[in-house]
Amino acid sequence: MENDKKITISPYTEQDIPAVLEFERRLREEEDVWGWEIDEDYIKSVTASFRDRRFDNALSFLAWQEGRVIGRIDAVLLPSHFDGSVKAYLDWICVLQSCRHQGAAQALLSTLRQELKALGVDTLVALTAANEEAQRFYKAVPDSVMRDVGIWIDIK
Repeated sequence: MENDKKITISPYTEQDIPAVLEFERRLREEEDVWGWEIDEDYIKSVTASFRDRRFDNALSFLAWQEGRVIGRIDAVLLPSHFDGSVKAYLDWICVLQSCRHQGAAQALLSTLRQELKALGVDTLVALTAANEEAQRFYKAVPDSVMRDVGIWIDIK
């Protein structure tokens, strides 16, 4: 039975890039909604990010099932002089369409929340995808409240 397959969560490391690229290819096979290409420039950028100090505040975890990546969550710490706090921004959470509703997204979010708590972060901010499935997921997250409106500003 599909739901009996064990899901494990681990930090995303540079050694996981090939498995993550396979995950991203599978995402595109299952849903045609992704806005970036898996090309050489993308692979070089992702690889370089693991050695770039600008990414020191990045947190990424992978959901594995039967030796394959089926989900991923990415966040970043946001230290602010505004109030002297450190919050986190949830950049991305995604599970393969064929593997949804098995607990992978909840396990990823739970792992991220535990890590953030250990780092002294008390707030995780996210922009939510507009599709109904994503909205249902976010509304079901314990201890969460939908508020404010997000804005994307291109820096040109």
